[in-house]
Amino acid sequence: MAMRDLDIGLLRTFLAVADRENFAGAADQVFRTQAAVSQQMQRLEAMLGCQLLIRVGRRKRLTEQGVRLREYARRMLALNDEACRAMSQSVFTVPTRIGVCADAVDTILPDYLALCARTYPGMRIEIQVNRSRWLAAALRRGDIDLMLELEVFDEFPRITFRTSPMVWISGTHFHHQQNLPLPLVLVDSPCVFRRMALSTLEQHHRPWRNAFETPTLAGMRAALRAGLGVTPRTIEMLGPGFKVVGEELGLPALPSVNFHLYSRAGDCPEGARKLSELFVPH
Repeated sequence: MAMRDLDIGLLRTFLAVADRENFAGAADQVFRTQAAVSQQMQRLEAMLGCQLLIRVGRRKRLTEQGVRLREYARRMLALNDEACRAMSQSVFTVPTRIGVCADAVDTILPDYLALCARTYPGMRIEIQVNRSRWLAAALRRGDIDLMLELEVFDEFPRITFRTSPMVWISGTHFHHQQNLPLPLVLVDSPCVFRRMALSTLEQHHRPWRNAFETPTLAGMRAALRAGLGVTPRTIEMLGPGFKVVGEELGLPALPSVNFHLYSRAGDCPEGARKLSELFVPH
């Protein structure tokens, strides 16, 4: 029997599916789309010539062969990551500087940093939080090495970090009379959520009014909890005191948004390159 070289990236995704028991949870863990996770599992099964997963209700359960592979996969990934850390310690003698949009700071950034820390425990990271234009200018000048941002900047190399559904969010005690213009809680321009939401409302001829405007997410959350209106945001912003609205208010569906991870063109530092490579699709 000819020996085959197992793909570490496929094994990492396989373990995520095994742990989460569904493609959606695994996709979040390995920063892939559900379609990419499904394709990776098909490739792994084809490579090994056996079925690794079966569907039980809404869950993905391991077959007997899948259970057997899981133990090997854990050992192989542990050894792989140990080798990467041993060979990469010198990369982090200087900090890697990451600029982050406010919407990612307390939603998707913690998982990102946790994965970076597991892979490169000796790393040093500096985080700067600001608006899109400031971050792009900082990346252009070389003041930051990576940028996690919603806006599209074609001048920089980028990968799609995560695709998130955008929804209408309000405070749990918000009530609205259908015959009145929709009260919106908005972050001031420029804002990708504001731009996409107003465009969607105009396309559907839905009247609205600017009930509250703020430059910060803290101000926006306070206004929502006070019941002043609704806001367009990604599903990750949901938490205590908030709820998704839309269908009961007759609001149009909103498009999804992409969080992009940008790097500097041409002279990206080695540490930043290694961190960004954690999220390149395999």
